[in-house]
Amino acid sequence: RAVSRRLACGDVEGRLETLFGRVRAIQGKSGRFDMLLCVGNFFGSTSETEWAEYRTGAKKAPIPTYVLGANDQETVHYFPDISGCELAENITYLGRRGLYSGTSGLQIAYLSGTESQDEPAPAHSFSAKDVAELKTSLLSTPNFKGVDILLTSPWPRNVGTFANSAGEIDTKKCGSKLISDLAASLKPRYHFAALKKAYYERLPYRNHTVLQETPQHVSRFIALADVGNATKKKYLYAFSIVPMSLMDPAELVKQPQDVTENPYRKSRMEAQKTKPPLCAEEEPACQFFFDLNKHQGRKRPSDEKEGGNSQPKQARKPPQPTGPCWFCLASPEVEKHLVVSIGTHCYLALAKGGLLPDHVLILPIGHYQSVVDLSSEVVEEVTKYKSALKEFFRSKGKRYVLFERNYRSQHLQLQVIPVPLDHCTSEDIKESFIAQAQEQQIELLEIPEHSDITQVAQPGTPYFYVELDTGEKLFHRIRGRFPLHFGRSV
Repeated sequence: RAVSRRLACGDVEGRLETLFGRVRAIQGKSGRFDMLLCVGNFFGSTSETEWAEYRTGAKKAPIPTYVLGANDQETVHYFPDISGCELAENITYLGRRGLYSGTSGLQIAYLSGTESQDEPAPAHSFSAKDVAELKTSLLSTPNFKGVDILLTSPWPRNVGTFANSAGEIDTKKCGSKLISDLAASLKPRYHFAALKKAYYERLPYRNHTVLQETPQHVSRFIALADVGNATKKKYLYAFSIVPMSLMDPAELVKQPQDVTENPYRKSRMEAQKTKPPLCAEEEPACQFFFDLNKHQGRKRPSDEKEGGNSQPKQARKPPQPTGPCWFCLASPEVEKHLVVSIGTHCYLALAKGGLLPDHVLILPIGHYQSVVDLSSEVVEEVTKYKSALKEFFRSKGKRYVLFERNYRSQHLQLQVIPVPLDHCTSEDIKESFIAQAQEQQIELLEIPEHSDITQVAQPGTPYFYVELDTGEKLFHRIRGRFPLHFGRSV
């Protein structure tokens, strides 16, 4: 396979001897690298004397070296041709912006300079127009999935969002929003930047919305320090990479354990800020998010029953939520990982703010308000989850209590709470519910074990319902107000 070994470097600032000495030492120890990519200031105020030796050919770079252009007016004169050119043997200026495709098939997008508000931008800067044109030229290529490497001198703004700290660098204030936008669109597997005299390797972030888009490769952002800095911060980064075009798609989209949410999605969403407020009835206390790294490659099995002969009842699609819903699996509100298992019609998740660490919820994937509204195949899967949970909790010496509050809630949540078997009998549990209900003038009735809740409640009827893993059931038809946390407090 075409594995290529690359080196990336931060601000050189004209310290060519230090840089190339270090590269020779690395190659002596661990073998040849294919190329060196330099971001940040390649030239500095003291470059003249060292540079003259390379420019005249008296000295030669030990590795093909590719550099970005000037970041200030003083060094513009080192780059005679803005569209890119060879500066000395083995040292190439990539140009103001574009895509470099290596012989191996590796695709390297680059943008020289710092962000400018002016149009046209000065020679050492780029403008919104430059970024838009670079994006358009790349995104219009057929089947564009992203680039292997992105080289910029400034950091992208907000790169630290959802991630490990960047030390003393405040990522909310530092860097360029245009570069964030570029990185969000180009989806580089590696993005290198410099100029901050700091080393920061961000946790990898994902390029797709979980469960709404097909999985894509992750991106890694790495900021490098300046060459030969006194505090020994890392300025040279070695990595091996197989061009995306040659990789097995399943291999390419593997998600590492420490992958995070995309740091630029938030700013993109803020740009489209039209989020309706949470309706007053929703209890933010039960909002939760999840992240399905583990399941990413697997699609949920489609149900064989959905053949041509299904009855209309089964073909019924769940209604769509009117506003944001914390529990619809396809919803953008769904973000982080509390999901335990995903079936065809239902899923199992840990409760956020659960009463116990193993307090779980059974939820339909589609937007159903209550058990009474469920179609038969969803009910069948809920029943399977119940029996699996019964078996699981029994193996731990526990029994479960399940309750549902179909009142001031827009998405069905079956709360499943385990209690120790030796602690209380099913009679004790029923008595506790009935006693506390009486105290609050709530009429909680036992319904026959083999009768179904749909026989006692019509769709749209508010109710509160308890079920033990023995099959015993209690039911209250809500006619006025009802304490929202009744089940929890019992």
